[in-house]
Amino acid sequence: MDIKKLTYQINGCSMNVHNKLGMGFQEMIYQRAMAFEFEASNLDYLEEVPYDIYYDGKLLGQRRADFVVEDQVIVELKAVFEIKPEHFIQTRNYIMAFEKPVGLLLNFGSRSLVFKKIYNPNLNIEK
Repeated sequence: MDIKKLTYQINGCSMNVHNKLGMGFQEMIYQRAMAFEFEASNLDYLEEVPYDIYYDGKLLGQRRADFVVEDQVIVELKAVFEIKPEHFIQTRNYIMAFEKPVGLLLNFGSRSLVFKKIYNPNLNIEK
C-alpha cells in the first residue's frame, strides 16, 4: 500500500477514536480502540512489538512499539497534555530500529487530536 494513503487511513482511524472517546483516558484505552479501528479498516497490524537494545554486543533490554501497521508504519500513541521532544525522539528511534520508513506519533491527551509524521532519516522516502 502507498505510504501516503496508509498514513492517511491510520490518521482517519485515530480521528474516529478521538471523536468517540475524547480526551482523558489512559493510553491503553486508546490503544485498544485503535486496534478495533485497524481491524474495522482491514489493516494488518502487530501490537506491542518488541525490539532488543544492545550495547557493545550485550543485550540491555527491550522497548516496544505500540503498533506496526502493514509492516510499514510505526504508530506510537500518547495520552499526555502536550507532546514533548522526547516523544519525537522515541518515535524516531523506533522507526530507525525497526527500519520502517515512517512513524506516526498520535496524542489523544489534548482537546484536539495531535498527529505528527516522522520520517526515517536513514531511508530515502518521498515526503
